[in-house]
Amino acid sequence: MAAAHLRFFASSSAHYPPASHQHAHPPSTATLHPPRVIPNVCSPFTVESQVKEMKKPAAPVLDQDLSPAVTGGVRDFYGEDTATEDQIVTPWSRNVACGLELLRDPQYNKGLAFTDKEREYHYLTGLLPPTVLTQQMQENRILHNLRMYQDPLHKYVAVMDLQERNERLFYKVLIDNVEELLPIVYTPTVGEACQKYGSIFRRPRGLYISLKERGKVLDVIKNWPEKLVQVIVVTDGERILGLGDLGCQGMGIPVGKLALYSALGGIRPSACLPITIDVGTNNEALLNDPFYIGLRRRRATGEEYASFLDEFMSAVKQAYGEKVFIQFEDFANHNAFELLAKYQRTHLVFNDDIQGTAVVVLGGLLAALKLTGGTLADHTFLFLGAGEAGTGIAELIALEIAKQGNVSLQEARRKIWMVDSKGLIVKSRWESLQHHKKNFAHEHEGCRDLLSAVEALRPSVLIGSSGQRSTFTKEVLETLASYNQKPVVMALSNPTSHAECTAEEAYKWTQGRAIFGSGSPFDPVKLNDKLHISGQANNAYIFPGTGLGVIISGAIRVHDDMLLVAARALAAQVSKENLDKGLVYPPFQSIRKISANIAAAVADKAYELGLATRLPRPADLVGYAESCMYSPQYRNYR
Repeated sequence: MAAAHLRFFASSSAHYPPASHQHAHPPSTATLHPPRVIPNVCSPFTVESQVKEMKKPAAPVLDQDLSPAVTGGVRDFYGEDTATEDQIVTPWSRNVACGLELLRDPQYNKGLAFTDKEREYHYLTGLLPPTVLTQQMQENRILHNLRMYQDPLHKYVAVMDLQERNERLFYKVLIDNVEELLPIVYTPTVGEACQKYGSIFRRPRGLYISLKERGKVLDVIKNWPEKLVQVIVVTDGERILGLGDLGCQGMGIPVGKLALYSALGGIRPSACLPITIDVGTNNEALLNDPFYIGLRRRRATGEEYASFLDEFMSAVKQAYGEKVFIQFEDFANHNAFELLAKYQRTHLVFNDDIQGTAVVVLGGLLAALKLTGGTLADHTFLFLGAGEAGTGIAELIALEIAKQGNVSLQEARRKIWMVDSKGLIVKSRWESLQHHKKNFAHEHEGCRDLLSAVEALRPSVLIGSSGQRSTFTKEVLETLASYNQKPVVMALSNPTSHAECTAEEAYKWTQGRAIFGSGSPFDPVKLNDKLHISGQANNAYIFPGTGLGVIISGAIRVHDDMLLVAARALAAQVSKENLDKGLVYPPFQSIRKISANIAAAVADKAYELGLATRLPRPADLVGYAESCMYSPQYRNYR
């Protein structure tokens, strides 16, 4: 180890704490000037003795004269203070987790929870106020401060700032208060955060891989300090929620999703990697925004886009291996289906908009059968919106109908109808239909709008994935209710401002008979002296548990049957007490238990299909899943 670039590890001496993140590729010492300043981390004399033990007879950097310079203080050995602006200096860092460096490392920082002994041993005395707080007291203070904010975006900024300061406290607050904070760290607030990401941007999280790095994507990935990455959430920002093309500012989505992977699914935060692929944006407002943080160019398309994604997918597998779980997030329809079809046979991929949404909706429908009676095949399904979410849900419903009734997939699809911007999808429109819509083009007269389709088809289940506000009108819902004693209405579009209807409208216009679910949360509704509590068809029920199941089994691919068992496992968690309140989803307070059960079901199916590589198979998969979950409790430092 060269004297010019020293690195110390916790294992090298009982006198040193665990090391913080370590750089995988230190700069070559041959190109560096002699060091000139002592970084303010640990006692220089203690470090000096350690250096002498680690390498002899070379004279350590810290053997140099530490006497005060003429102007006082420690000499400016590195020259940062005396360098002119045009001179090059080296950004030295020493990876010993102590002193200010420890306080600035979110993975190890405990703030005022450091004990007196830890403060003394890790050179923190005087760097913190003298009081010592428990982690629970810190959590109470954080919640107190958060609840003082009225604007959800201010709460979002405060919560994400906490994640950057104190990782374990962030996850403890989120896990213990998931129902309160889920709408803050994810939908609907994350949508506004993405829209304003350039203005609220403070500290980069995740990897930004832009077209400027073409041919060097693997080198960019290697810059990420963690080498044991298990889950990647990646977006190109073209279709963020229902808000459209937000370009590079879509990073808020992968960051939020992975926070939920850790909080709800128990995946270690250090094993999670958020990535934004910046191929430009077609959003004129962003291109003209002086605070926009992405590439200022039109989106890449065609071969330029495809080859760049090919390079990215190859680099990810090369860097992290066959079993890294890659979740595609908020890609536009024309790319989402193609990417999933292209890579699902060669990579461990999952599209949350197509597959995750489908699983959570199917889970809600299976739970709703306990209220409506019958099977899925007894119902007629009508969708408003035939994009990636809508057709993904429809395909999974058809697959479950086929499995339940032992019929062909083609026959099962006849129970499902779709309305897009041009009206009911029927055979007469075949030539003009996009490929993913053709499976649901049936023989029927055309219907120009949703109301006429409801009147013609008399569906019992109405599902909205259009991203269009207030499209489940009073006439539509009253007509639906006239044909069904217990109509199922699912207004899935996010954020809340884009929902097809509100919970209050659904209950009011169906005389309180609707079984209602939505993509974003709504407050309980009191109607005719009865309190109606609606369920939220939130993908957070599914993707954390699915990811955990894939990881604990060592699965190498995601099979459709794994998605079906995830939906059934979710429905099985809905109790009679939940159903009596009208809920078709279980409460989020027990989300970690829900995720463990989903993970066990997914893992079990992976073993059954021969896709699992982690052997032998654990006897108790639920218990094993729970034992693998990340805990946010503070650790004691020696």
